[in-house]
Amino acid sequence: MRVGKTVLTAAVLVLAAAASQAQEWQTSSSLMGETKYGKDFKHYDYVNPDAPKGGTLNSVVSPGTFDSFNPYIVRGSPAAGLAPFGGGLLYDTLMEQSIDEPSVSHALIADAFKYPDDYSSATYRLDPRAKWHDGQPITVDDVIWSFNVLKANSPMYNRYYENVTEAVALNDREVEFRFNQKGNRELPKIIGDLAVLPKHWWEGTDASGKKRDITQPTLEPPLGSAAYKIESFKPGAEIVWKRVDDYWAAKVPVKVGRENFDTRKYIYIQDRTAAWQAFTKGGFEDIHPEASSRYWATFYNFPAFNAGDVIKQEFKATARASMQGFVMNTRRPLFQDRKVREALTYAFDFETMNRTIFFGFNTRVSSYFTGSELASSGLPKGKELEILNQYKDQLPPEVFTTEYRLPVYEQPKAQPDDRPQPVPVSPPQQERAILREVVRLFAEAGWKIQGGKMVNEKTGKPFTIEILGNDETDGVIANPYINMLKKVGVTATLRIVDPNQYVERVNNFDFDMLTSVLAQSESPGNEQRDFWSTKAADTPGSRNLSGIKNPVVDALVDKVIFATDREDLVAASNALDRVLLWNFYVVPQYTRPVVWLAYWNKFGIPEKQPTYVGPDIESWWIDPEKEKALAAKYKGVN
Repeated sequence: MRVGKTVLTAAVLVLAAAASQAQEWQTSSSLMGETKYGKDFKHYDYVNPDAPKGGTLNSVVSPGTFDSFNPYIVRGSPAAGLAPFGGGLLYDTLMEQSIDEPSVSHALIADAFKYPDDYSSATYRLDPRAKWHDGQPITVDDVIWSFNVLKANSPMYNRYYENVTEAVALNDREVEFRFNQKGNRELPKIIGDLAVLPKHWWEGTDASGKKRDITQPTLEPPLGSAAYKIESFKPGAEIVWKRVDDYWAAKVPVKVGRENFDTRKYIYIQDRTAAWQAFTKGGFEDIHPEASSRYWATFYNFPAFNAGDVIKQEFKATARASMQGFVMNTRRPLFQDRKVREALTYAFDFETMNRTIFFGFNTRVSSYFTGSELASSGLPKGKELEILNQYKDQLPPEVFTTEYRLPVYEQPKAQPDDRPQPVPVSPPQQERAILREVVRLFAEAGWKIQGGKMVNEKTGKPFTIEILGNDETDGVIANPYINMLKKVGVTATLRIVDPNQYVERVNNFDFDMLTSVLAQSESPGNEQRDFWSTKAADTPGSRNLSGIKNPVVDALVDKVIFATDREDLVAASNALDRVLLWNFYVVPQYTRPVVWLAYWNKFGIPEKQPTYVGPDIESWWIDPEKEKALAAKYKGVN
């Protein structure tokens, strides 16, 4: 994709500004120009800075369980409120990623950072106010220790900071992170995503005198630094978080008007139907994120909703436009032939599913960077073509000759004038013709239909797939696909396992195929290694679920990471997207760039909500009068 003259000029200005800022302390970081808040950032423009504190936010986790308060290791199932990357409710990070701007972070534990113009290191300066819940200050030693243990034990941090060689104390407030490469524009910024852990607590002993071990699961509530701490819990069933009254960062701009609930209570319910019933009756779940098109369209007819006491609302969330699809595990011999993967991709009938199951709410995905300028389109040209030509003899010829298009089983009907019109596809492709193409592709890979079964021409073994899932939604998506595969002789089955077993199998790549969402940002960088690199393919817990080991993909990932400006980044991302698509590692499903929420009418909500990541629940607060009215009307609602 070529960038216009105006955009190029802007990119040059951005680079010039970035160069002038190098080695100057900055309180915000951005990979896409200046943040809209500037140096006088007081609080996000959508929050109520005077939002009242108080009340309880009730949430349901379903299905699921937990057995650990250590989210940074592969072992164990972390409790709700903890996160394998970032700080969750317990730990603050050096800087906090912006809620309403892409590729922007603002000061938190670090009140500023700087870097040299060759991007060979980054220095972070700690806010002297930063402290742990026990009152001890957050120190440079904590930061260095956290970097070392997270890089050693967290698969995500290990790959994210692969090129960060060491963290060194410069003085009692400044720590320098040194890199083994230059020109990685993203690396100085993403150091800000480091969760900082309390060295003195983790290296201490528990109540029984046993030394703590950061490499192991634990059910001892850890010491934290963020706005909440664990108040009580019942293993696998319930966890209650309490807001910290003297939270050190309450007046830091990214926190003003946010994190308003005094208590956050998570209840684990193993059955989704029971969880839904609990929401409709009140008292168990106050805000229900809805993922089911069927529920959104047909299930909101219960008494509290009809009375206006439960509200459902759609929020824009442009960052949600990501690749969702059936991931094929190329570690398995069945999926190592590109023609087989292409055949399996063509056998997915999105249009019929969208019409009959999803009420027309969804849009087909045709890129790993759906909805952004990073998505490839048409045929490669300009800088993207220059990049791809370097690997021409290693790529499928279609990369250069054919526009990537997914088959269309049903021609979409024209919409009313006030709705977006469908993209015309010519000529219309119907099921019979598409399935003939599927059979042809299988034949090119050495498979044929014999006795109604797709079998290997050499071995006679049938082609069978197990699709791994962990809840009823997997069946909604998988069963129509299974039925379509049956028409070409492929035997596919769906296996639903409990959440713990699912996580264990996914972490160890023990599956044939599964549905996954491969979320991307508008400024991809070092995390691409975790998605696609050869090294990540053999690393348990990585996001390279497909097991991709492709030298061209490795090279393109490096081009994304070392892009010198926005134009180079767009071209490299377009090229990476196109190569991934034409290798058919994933059967693309659909996207919905909105968030559906249903909530009990007990909240004060700012009039404006972010449209980048979607609604910021942290900016909501409990309205005591509304809550009192609900409590009087519905037993158990609080």
